[in-house]
Amino acid sequence: MTTSAVEQQSQPEGAEEAQCAVHLTRQPLLNRDGMLCGFELKVFFPEAAPQDDAAAAAAPRDAAADAQALEQLRARSLLRTLVRPDVRAALTGHPAYVDASRALLFDEAIKALPPERFIFELPAGIQTDEELIARIVMLHGRRFRFVIDEVTQVDDRFARLLPYAEMVKIDVRRAPAALLPKLSSVLKSAGKILIALGTESHADFETAFELGFDRFQGYFFARPHGGGSTRRVSAPRHALLNLLQLLAGEPTVAQLEAELKLNPVLVMHLMRLANAGALALGLRVTTLRDAINATGTDRIARWTQLLLYADGRKVALEDDPLLQLAATRARFMELAIERLPEAFRDETDAAFLTGVFSFVDAVFGGTLENTLNVLMLSKPIRAAIEHHEGTLGALLTLSETLERGVWDEIEQACAGLAPLDACAATELALNAAAWAGIADRSAEAEGLQRIED
Repeated sequence: MTTSAVEQQSQPEGAEEAQCAVHLTRQPLLNRDGMLCGFELKVFFPEAAPQDDAAAAAAPRDAAADAQALEQLRARSLLRTLVRPDVRAALTGHPAYVDASRALLFDEAIKALPPERFIFELPAGIQTDEELIARIVMLHGRRFRFVIDEVTQVDDRFARLLPYAEMVKIDVRRAPAALLPKLSSVLKSAGKILIALGTESHADFETAFELGFDRFQGYFFARPHGGGSTRRVSAPRHALLNLLQLLAGEPTVAQLEAELKLNPVLVMHLMRLANAGALALGLRVTTLRDAINATGTDRIARWTQLLLYADGRKVALEDDPLLQLAATRARFMELAIERLPEAFRDETDAAFLTGVFSFVDAVFGGTLENTLNVLMLSKPIRAAIEHHEGTLGALLTLSETLERGVWDEIEQACAGLAPLDACAATELALNAAAWAGIADRSAEAEGLQRIED
């Protein structure tokens, strides 16, 4: 369904409607295999400029009517935003979980959305009367799916919505520990898909996994695991580190060729990467030396950096949560630093590296300090990763707040990064997510390839 179709259904005929600014961030959901299976879109409506006090006093309005009109305006603006091409690209082919207000559910434009791409979350504060239930039943008949959001206990809202919800999202940190086993057992027996909200640590994930939860929302996969990482990588770690150390200098083609020949997996990826560009010119790369020359050391370096996070299983890169997160953060920091005064090429490269290597402790055994020593990163990059110092550290903090999706924290993180503000930062983050989502992008353009062993 096109954007124009949604717009036509969301405004009266012959009238041009005002739009409300909408900003989005995304948070990943993983399945039991640890792969991406969706994103929750966190929605923000920055407050409009206050009205002139004298004008407001001269024309008093009904507060309840104004609030209802604002909710309707926000719902229609959100519906338009959801079908934007950059939003679709940022989802990398996965469904979007969207917090559904009452106004959004009753807006006729919702019928124009493709139901396979959107899952609506019913928030804790929604009014669950007969009118809402009837609307949900109608939308369910059009193949839309629903989630009961933020469940911490069994209450009236939960009981009324349960028959019409395909999924239940339970906050595993806030729900009573004694209630979780019984609640999860009953819901699984009823055929509901269970989503564990708040899985920020490996312990949270393991608890929810043992209880039979199907999906997991949180950044446990990006945290160090006690006793060393259990994540498999696409090539031996020492091989990737050796190649990165070599690339940090000014290697000759002969040196790169010798290092790559020791690692068949790396050679496979490089040949695919080189041919992706060469085929566009009607050529074909057949030797490793030609592949190195065709690709260039800069692109080989970026490709190798991101490959550190690729799962060793036969997994499409757009389904790999840690690689997607690292690529998105790195690209965001690169785009964001370009918005700051006097940003030069070496600073944009440093920003990308800071984003990439801010996750190394999630995949490597040992301490963060030792791993960074092996990578031989510059002092500003190390200071940013270890202590969040300097401009790079401020951008790293901003990236982390965008991932958490808390608007007040995003605004606070932008305070020292003028002229970059929260609205611009969320747009850059969406662009970065689209860049990282390689499902519809060429290896020539982005320097990445699917893993197909």
